[in-house]
Amino acid sequence: MNAEDVARYLRDNPDFLAEHDELFTQLTVPHPQHGGQAISLAERQLYALRDKIRQLELKLVELIRFGEENDDISAKVHRLAVQLLEAREPGLAGQLLAESLREDFAVPYVALELWGAGDVPCRFPDSVQRQIEAMRHPYCGAPESMELLACFGESAPHVRSVALIPLRAAGAVFGLLALGGAEPERFYAEMGTLYLGRIGELAAAALKPQP
Repeated sequence: MNAEDVARYLRDNPDFLAEHDELFTQLTVPHPQHGGQAISLAERQLYALRDKIRQLELKLVELIRFGEENDDISAKVHRLAVQLLEAREPGLAGQLLAESLREDFAVPYVALELWGAGDVPCRFPDSVQRQIEAMRHPYCGAPESMELLACFGESAPHVRSVALIPLRAAGAVFGLLALGGAEPERFYAEMGTLYLGRIGELAAAALKPQP
């Protein structure tokens, strides 16, 4: 019988050690932190349980931190929604939106491009406009075109990452909310876009062209 046979037997007979509890003190295994020192099986199990508890505590701390961050973002989105409702006018709503993103969300570069209202044309080239209209979710990552970066004006050379949020009304795209970061990691491809999408929906409702 080799070691694998013993391991398989113990897996197939989980009550074996319970029925032979004297083995917990008779068998020795290497210390998890001091390899040259032998400890009893019972002590080794205690170390394993303590290590598992530490891992669970770290996970709990991480979950609490994520929860607090989400609560903070939710509160900021709520304040923004209230401001947009109180604006009652697209021009003021656009101004309040940009101020909230810069001050509450600490976004250094904010650009808002609107078209389709009356005779206002899209300033982007046709290829970029088609790209925006094809987006089903906010895009986060490195800027993909210089034409698109132009919406940030003089700040364009400082933008290293972007979040692009198409604004829709009745299914049609009528604008773009662009957020820029000075660091490549500010808006990265794998980041969640739930709150960005909600901000986009709020902005679209407040800024949509009037019939």
